[in-house]
Amino acid sequence: MPSQPSSPPALDVPADLAAPVFDRRRAWLVTALIVTFMIVNFADKSVLGLAADPIMDELGISHSAYGLISSSYSILFSLSGLVVGFFSARVSSRVLLFVMCLVWGLAQLPVLIVTAVPALVAGRVLLGAAEGPATPMSMHALYKWFPVGRRGLPSALQISGAALGTLIAAPVVTWLITQFGWRSAFAALAVTSLVWSAVWWFVGRDGPYDQPAARVPARTGGPVRIPARTGGPVRVPAEPGGPVREPAETEGPVRVPYRRLLLSGTVIGSVTSAFGASWAMALSQAWLPSYLKNELTMSPGTAAAVLSAVSALSFVLLLALSPAVDRLTRRGVSLRLSGGVPQGLAVACAGVAMAVFPFVGPLPVRLALIAVAFAVHSIAFPLHYMTAAAVVPASQRGALFGIVAATGTLPGLLAPSLTGRLLDTAPSAGAGYAQSFALAAVVMITCGAVAVCCIRPARDAARLGALRGRPEPVSPDPVR
Repeated sequence: MPSQPSSPPALDVPADLAAPVFDRRRAWLVTALIVTFMIVNFADKSVLGLAADPIMDELGISHSAYGLISSSYSILFSLSGLVVGFFSARVSSRVLLFVMCLVWGLAQLPVLIVTAVPALVAGRVLLGAAEGPATPMSMHALYKWFPVGRRGLPSALQISGAALGTLIAAPVVTWLITQFGWRSAFAALAVTSLVWSAVWWFVGRDGPYDQPAARVPARTGGPVRIPARTGGPVRVPAEPGGPVREPAETEGPVRVPYRRLLLSGTVIGSVTSAFGASWAMALSQAWLPSYLKNELTMSPGTAAAVLSAVSALSFVLLLALSPAVDRLTRRGVSLRLSGGVPQGLAVACAGVAMAVFPFVGPLPVRLALIAVAFAVHSIAFPLHYMTAAAVVPASQRGALFGIVAATGTLPGLLAPSLTGRLLDTAPSAGAGYAQSFALAAVVMITCGAVAVCCIRPARDAARLGALRGRPEPVSPDPVR
């Protein structure tokens, strides 16, 4: 394994350059709101898959037509994530998240007014356009409240909103569909989105960590020497006996050309791991509920319980991820080994389970493999943001996150429609599902291998110069 580049020399930073005080209470309040934001986000995504069978029966549409409706969600998903990412440096995260969630609620309404395929497509296209920037922009908003070295747990919690969204939505939405019809689920999610928007507008704020560091009168006679890469964050008191302030995020170049960022191995590997993980997530949202009910002959309630169990496994893995990464980092393990390799291996292992489970006979073993195939890949999502962020200046992070999300989530456009076509052309539905899962396995194993080979944050950061003067992300000690 190639050795990591040696640390760059320490920088002389003026003593009067002070970074913001870490506001723990406000930071965790914003985190709670953003986790709720992600729960609503993934409940909105999953409602169509949970209502797939009654929608197909009522509208008399084929698997291919349903697959196209499901894929229509992603028509503008990637493009909107890319566009909004570039505006994130000019528009506050408070406004961006408010507008996005407001549109989510409005996007559920067309099908309540006109029950037809065009109304479903229109609602899904609008929902995809509004949800495309959701994950990268909410992560960007979260990073504004946490300094480098404190982002592991908040990042994992933000991504865990996806698992919680399915964990909560599967039983609740299934109950609404069976008791009151599938339209009731769309109406309930519309109301939930509008309520969150109102709460966020009055409570949500932008954090201080992307703002220029405040200057305070110098108390010493010379510069303070801050190592560029240390075993932990450097804290400098603003004044003798004053509050402890976290280090400024970036002392390096203001900008790095996007071409160089996008062609770095770390960004390529991070995008690739997200692509493989998103393929599994797209299948889970669009077709796994139908597979459980039709191929494994489960009742709607049992299928919802299985989906909730898969989401619970994702949630546990995501919560266990942060302390594990922090522990490895404290022991001096590079971000490549603590973040890059795990995300690639997770996607590849999930791909292997995806290829195997359709051919396993005993139901308990098959369900265990389904859990691995549709849950283990989830740890790639927070890790791919962490590895990508390691090579980009803070001023360009929102735009890069938008690009990473736009390319990494393209499977949402491809996987559902391809699966629908395979189901309609295969000799049987079981054969069609097996072909679809085999295709997913090839994609995921390939993406995992590319991520393991390409993600090298320390090497790429040294080449780009994006981390000059930034401490290595580590688990911090408590603020004293």
